[in-house]
Amino acid sequence: MFFRPFALRSLCAVVTALAFVGGLGHMAPAYAASGSTSKVKKAAVKKPVASVKKAPARKVAQAKPVRRVKATVAGGKTRVTQARHSVVRVSVPPSVSVGQRLGLHDSNDPLDLSSSVALVVDQESNQVLFSKNDSAVLPIASLTKLMTGLVVVDAGLDMSEPITITADDIDTVKGSRSRLAVGTTLTRGELMHLSLMSSENRAAHALGRTFPGGLREFVRRMNGKADELGMHDTRYVEPTGLSSDNRSSARDLATLVSAASERPVLRDLSTSPGYEVDVGRRTLQFNNSNRLIKNPEWEIGLQKTGYISEAGRCLVMQARVAGRDLIMVFLDASGKLGRLQDAERVRRWVEKQADLLSDGRARPQG
Repeated sequence: MFFRPFALRSLCAVVTALAFVGGLGHMAPAYAASGSTSKVKKAAVKKPVASVKKAPARKVAQAKPVRRVKATVAGGKTRVTQARHSVVRVSVPPSVSVGQRLGLHDSNDPLDLSSSVALVVDQESNQVLFSKNDSAVLPIASLTKLMTGLVVVDAGLDMSEPITITADDIDTVKGSRSRLAVGTTLTRGELMHLSLMSSENRAAHALGRTFPGGLREFVRRMNGKADELGMHDTRYVEPTGLSSDNRSSARDLATLVSAASERPVLRDLSTSPGYEVDVGRRTLQFNNSNRLIKNPEWEIGLQKTGYISEAGRCLVMQARVAGRDLIMVFLDASGKLGRLQDAERVRRWVEKQADLLSDGRARPQG
């Protein structure tokens, strides 16, 4: 029994010593953190690391790069648009005119004109000086407005009557723009001026819309006037020329130009270099669509230009060249300057051939 208490006390002492050492081991990091200078050797204690469950990464929507897309649309024009997707290349062949589809551009002529149809006539004698596919019936674009003006003038309507542009005058055929906003009010005479000089589509449509009896009656009058003048290749469906269903031949158009040139108001308005109109608080400047009007080498009595993709570039004129009143018709010319360059070539040719032409011995054929 003597050894039992001693053994028990020894065992307790050992346990106490172990507990003390263990406590020092746990306290060592605390001493180190507090900056204690006690020379206690740190025990390398690995703290259990709690497994932290990461939140799923948020997907950030990255803006796709803006791509510029070039698309060739009707008429050979190139539009640049923006797309936020992969690059898209749109290749659309340029719109082909009716004359090109008919192969009229394959015809050769001595003057190497870009127009597929051309006709030059002496207005006084009706002598044909130059012809190229002059019987072909093609869309005539805004040359239509010459008949629009002729019908309005011959109807004897009040040119001072105010007319307001409405939504009905907006182009829904080609989507062309206009500087005459809906609600703009001008006189009939001003609308005539802008229609013939600047080829203003809303102005021309408003002239037909406000005609006594309405637009349908106006178109009927247009076709009636064509029949009256003997223009049997000609047909009109509306007063602007935006529709490719407005068609005629060079021969018929020469007849129209001759008749229109006898109306002083049509001569004056179509050859006006420019005109200003007051629109509310603004003043708009309109210019002639035919740059030859400002060319001092030309003496133009009446003119009209026209363009839609189906018709190509068109031009009709009554001009005095080499002492003669000539009627010139150019249809379906290539390029923006083609019709003007053709007119210049014809003028120079007529001037050089003045003596031969007076004898009626020169008539190049296409």
